[in-house]
Amino acid sequence: MTTPADVHAVRDPELPGRLLTIERDELVPLLRSRPDTDFALPVAACPGWTVRDVLAHSSAALTRTVENRFEDGVFSPESNDRDIAERADWPHSRVVDELERGLTDAGEVIARAGGALDGLALGEWVHAGDVRAALGEPGAYAGRALPEVLALLSTLTRERGHVALHADLDDVDEPLKLGAASGERPPGRFLGDAATLVRLYAGRGTDGVDGYELAGVEAAELNLFSG
Repeated sequence: MTTPADVHAVRDPELPGRLLTIERDELVPLLRSRPDTDFALPVAACPGWTVRDVLAHSSAALTRTVENRFEDGVFSPESNDRDIAERADWPHSRVVDELERGLTDAGEVIARAGGALDGLALGEWVHAGDVRAALGEPGAYAGRALPEVLALLSTLTRERGHVALHADLDDVDEPLKLGAASGERPPGRFLGDAATLVRLYAGRGTDGVDGYELAGVEAAELNLFSG
């Protein structure tokens, strides 16, 4: 059983950086242990992209953050494709090196941004889960960073006025309240494990996932990355 880090508190500016640091320590050694052929595997959550493409996109996003390069249209599909193309001739190890630096250095920048970049840290963690799933690793959207992920979800959904949800999680000690309460609509309810809840908020779908219940809200309403 785990307990998210003070999930109902105000924003913790250091939380995104902690999440990225944990992810660095978990993901980078895994990537360095994999053969080159694994970088060409397709990523189901990102149609048309390979493991290498997802890593190149993630490392580019972190580098842009560290260097404060947020020109118009950044992170659009066209911008993402350009970032990936710019790294097309890099060896896999260079992409992983850039990713490691970004995961190390971006936390301080995100902390100073007052919450505007917190979603980027969550997105990076989700993409790491996409890569783990493509590599056949168990617990792709779980792991050691899950308490930080749940705490960040609580903050992001509240600050964005997301639909309210009460989650009773099988593997977390206390219920989790997400989103912003509304007098016009009672909160939705979720029963299940934390990894499935994260998949729903990340828009990763739950095909083949059993043992959870969602009531009073549609899965599409929970997706933080839609639109």
